[in-house]
Amino acid sequence: MVPPGGTPHIADAEDRAESGTMRVRRARGIRRRRPVRIPARPRRRSRRVPLPLACVPGVAAVAALILCATGVDHRPAARPAHPLAARPATPHRAPKPHIVPRSAWAAGTGEANTAARTPPPARYDDKVVAVFVHHTDSPNGYDCADAPRIIRYLAAGQTGARDWDDIGYNFLVDRCGTIYEGRAGGVDRPVTGAHTQGFNHRTTGIAALGTFTAGVTVPRAMTDAIAALAAWKLGLAGIDPRASVRLLSSNSFSRYAAGTTATLPAVAGHDEGYMTSCPGAALTAELPRIRDEAARLQGRTPPRPAEDGAAPRRA
Repeated sequence: MVPPGGTPHIADAEDRAESGTMRVRRARGIRRRRPVRIPARPRRRSRRVPLPLACVPGVAAVAALILCATGVDHRPAARPAHPLAARPATPHRAPKPHIVPRSAWAAGTGEANTAARTPPPARYDDKVVAVFVHHTDSPNGYDCADAPRIIRYLAAGQTGARDWDDIGYNFLVDRCGTIYEGRAGGVDRPVTGAHTQGFNHRTTGIAALGTFTAGVTVPRAMTDAIAALAAWKLGLAGIDPRASVRLLSSNSFSRYAAGTTATLPAVAGHDEGYMTSCPGAALTAELPRIRDEAARLQGRTPPRPAEDGAAPRRA
């Protein structure tokens, strides 16, 4: 049985700073200038040149009568309006994998599950541009039928001993490849998680149930499910899972001071953003294959270089 408290690799400091949204505000103390009125020029009448009735012989005489009666307008012809550019459809979207709703693990009884049954209102970002992969530091030899109970204990530890408002991970994946909804707010929406200090905004947290340190075998069903989930979530924003993205750190407890823009993999291990050994050496070694599989599921073929051409740096 997993003891309440789980995931000690996640720091307890709050990460409430906003990131990913820029607002422009008018500076105080600046006077608005009154607009200068420029007198309108008098409208000039178009110049019309009369043509003689005999100016066009033959069959065109009827048309000539009309021209001669109205004159020829020498104003420049109006340019044809440019056609509206069609919105490009977001390419490389992957199918949504099956996700077990949180009601499957939050349906238990007792004080430990009160927070799971009544989560607070969720917070949202504009989109998800990166995925952070975690492990839960819990035993590996569980029966997959017990996964809901394990998740319930993890949630109890985070909302109880740590006094969090909800489980921090957006999703959890068991050794059989079953994906569970974690943090409340809707799997299809960009829910702000509580999984990676400094980089909870515009990211989603996927936790592998178990401990995957060096020498531990990571189940193929688990890595395939993580790849499918990453492909779907990143595809909604058109992000290549093999690329690098820019994220703004909102918390100095991370590897980057608050306000620093960091270049990180679109599918990153927890240790890329925070000082930790999570998600374990064995699962970290699987991340390149997870990225390639996620890209394949998005319909991408040749590997592509990082968007910025630079490797992630650590502070």
